[in-house]
Amino acid sequence: MKLSTKTIGNSLIAFSALGFLLLSLPFILPRLPQQTKPIGNAYAISIPKINATSPIVVGVDPWNPTEYRNALHLGVAQAKGTALPGQKGMIYLFAHSSGSPWEILRTNLPFLRLGELTKGDMVMLFSHGKEYPYVVASKKIVSPTDVSYLAKNSNNELILQTCWPPGTDWKRLLVFAKPS
Repeated sequence: MKLSTKTIGNSLIAFSALGFLLLSLPFILPRLPQQTKPIGNAYAISIPKINATSPIVVGVDPWNPTEYRNALHLGVAQAKGTALPGQKGMIYLFAHSSGSPWEILRTNLPFLRLGELTKGDMVMLFSHGKEYPYVVASKKIVSPTDVSYLAKNSNNELILQTCWPPGTDWKRLLVFAKPS
């Protein structure tokens, strides 16, 4: 079977358009309107400033790579042993900041733009239909091995963590929020 130049040219154009779409998704999707309140999840997080909403996977062991990798395919992970939305104590949530375009569509979008949060921004947690507002108090970048912020923290505080800068695992971005 002989392919014509026109067929090859049309195929190249189609593949180029598809490649452009896949590469541009991380920049386009965060700017699209999204729902601000999750529907149908027992636990969820919503960050209005960056148009992010995700279910929270409860009771994930942050020291078990197999367990947390599986959980992060489903949403944002809640570290086992920390509080849940609506409970007293520290809530520690973590997720990827980047990944392949098809993963960003499903699981990585919530923390892709986490670095854009500033003091005073709102983070909403949901537990079985109840809403728990938090206000960003500070953020910092730490070494991947620095877990000191977990050991000494028993306050009513929300800590969000992701890799930094996006697309690497060199550092960790921590966002600290207090109940509103």
